[in-house]
Amino acid sequence: MDSQHDSPTIGVGMVGYAFMGRAHSHAWRTVACAFDLPRRPVMAALAGRERAALEEAARRQLWAATDTDWRALIARPDVQLVDICTPGSSHAEIAIAALEAGKHVLCEKPLANTVEEAEAMAAAAAEASRHGVRSMVGFSYRRTPALALARRLIADGRLGSLRHVRAQYLQDWIVDPEFPLVWRLQREHAGSGALGDLGAHIVDLAQYLVGEPLTGVSALTETFVRERPLPAAASGLAAVADGTAPRGPVTVDDAALFTGRFPGGAIASFEATRVAAGRKNALRIEINGDRGSIAFDLERLNELDFHDHTEASETAGFRRILVTEPDHPYLDGWWPPGHGLGYDHTFVHQVRDLLSAIDEGRDPEPSFADGLRVQRVLAAVEHSAANGSAWTPVVHESAAQGGPPPASGTDAPSSGTDAPASGTHAPSSGTDDPVAVAP
Repeated sequence: MDSQHDSPTIGVGMVGYAFMGRAHSHAWRTVACAFDLPRRPVMAALAGRERAALEEAARRQLWAATDTDWRALIARPDVQLVDICTPGSSHAEIAIAALEAGKHVLCEKPLANTVEEAEAMAAAAAEASRHGVRSMVGFSYRRTPALALARRLIADGRLGSLRHVRAQYLQDWIVDPEFPLVWRLQREHAGSGALGDLGAHIVDLAQYLVGEPLTGVSALTETFVRERPLPAAASGLAAVADGTAPRGPVTVDDAALFTGRFPGGAIASFEATRVAAGRKNALRIEINGDRGSIAFDLERLNELDFHDHTEASETAGFRRILVTEPDHPYLDGWWPPGHGLGYDHTFVHQVRDLLSAIDEGRDPEPSFADGLRVQRVLAAVEHSAANGSAWTPVVHESAAQGGPPPASGTDAPSSGTDAPASGTHAPSSGTDDPVAVAP
């Protein structure tokens, strides 16, 4: 082909147009300007419930058509890929319908609100894959160049045997007890609170960087503000109440804190909160091995801190890597060295990788199976928090089916598990059975 304009196309239909919808729309508009693609995305149609807001979003984000029925969008012959940017309560229904219709799917995280929904989605994705239909879950932070470089360093053995993983995701947008009761604070829509919204990201990143799934957790959760005024208006993470609005119950966690183990021997700690005053989008992860360490902070997303412990002590220490060189991950499509990227670029990289996988006939990562792994960890966290922080194994399917047991030490209770989890509200499954996780 002589130009991107002449390349084959793929029609994209998107469901949802708020915060994540805007980010995904920007990615579909931008990706062909940055990268050579096997297929050029065409923004065919946008679906949403409210006609006026939908039409305005389509106008601003440059979608060609609109529909208030997502089923009609899936049925459109000019849509070959469905992008799901709705609350988690609708992910399973939309994704499964799209896959069964032979449409590729990109679904925002977390994959679903329950393990059962995630299992159904992963099963539908596996069946669709046998017919050449691809699916991906949108853990976009994997596409941050600095974190992709960290994964490369770990996979190349630069950190040696991994010992510690520390992950935090801190925000403050609901510190004010008068912030309205938006859908993200309601279990029936969001599934969980900071745990699913933020914790899902750091669980996925930890498992991605380490290259192993967590085998067990000990957790506590807390809801600090249990009632909030109903919103008069809401958009993205912003909302207002009229001052006289009735109040409703918050049915998700404000914060989650948990420890975990990996089968290779590393131990981990995780903290997710939306009430850390002064922290806007502070996703931080540090991994220590016997040969070195990496540390990353999303608020400095073009930088990776790296320590090579094999160097002589005279000069050893953490050094800043400015991840803007052409040979760094994803940087071949962007600017000269030193010209940094932003939050929005992770979504561009995400759709580039999805389109490449579709063209090459392979399943993209993270897959729906990866999303299910995260969902099972989230379920184990809630189970542990609802049962006095009891150590809760996250068992691989192979172990549940008589395969090898978890690595030594992964089923040991963590210290302090007899302490009650103050204010925890996560429902118990009513059993002490371990929470299974797909391999």
